[in-house]
Amino acid sequence: MNFLAHIYLSGNNDQLKIGNFIADMIKGNKYKIYPIEIQKGIKLHRHIDSFTDTHDIVKKSKKRLHSRYKHYDGVIIDVLYDHFLAKNWSAYSNIPLKEYAQNFYSLLHTNYDILPDTIKNFLPFMVKDDWLYSYSTFKGIENVLIGLNKRTQHKSQMHLAIEDLHLYYTELENDFTAFFTVLRSSCKEKIKTLDI
Repeated sequence: MNFLAHIYLSGNNDQLKIGNFIADMIKGNKYKIYPIEIQKGIKLHRHIDSFTDTHDIVKKSKKRLHSRYKHYDGVIIDVLYDHFLAKNWSAYSNIPLKEYAQNFYSLLHTNYDILPDTIKNFLPFMVKDDWLYSYSTFKGIENVLIGLNKRTQHKSQMHLAIEDLHLYYTELENDFTAFFTVLRSSCKEKIKTLDI
């Protein structure tokens, strides 16, 4: 799961959303410096990653891409699944995606002081290019994949995965829909039991 899914799976708890969003930048037990609700968001993020990486539906999605991208297949599936969430957003939320995204950017600005430096560095670009909303379009997803490819010094060839999105569109969307149903249920249960 990529940014949009992590934020969405945090429910209506703003501090959980922030923790879930920043979690990739927080290594080991360094999460303990943050307020309790943000700590819970970081733990929720780790649960989502673990649940996703080991699920059979996700493995099936990754298998379609593995021969071309090897160990980058999971990163690509995370991005493509966010596309399907964004594209089908009205099935999951009563708040329009454009509004939801703007609300989240405002939340980050309100809590700017506690964001890790890495987040602070890319936040202006995230807001300017409206990353969360852009996931709903092919162009937006292509831009994400191009950016990821650059971060790997063009070794991953992830920019080519827009072709795979077109090629396996129906299969990947079906995978996403089935997986997201069980992931949502898992996250709702996890949130009830989160402790620090």
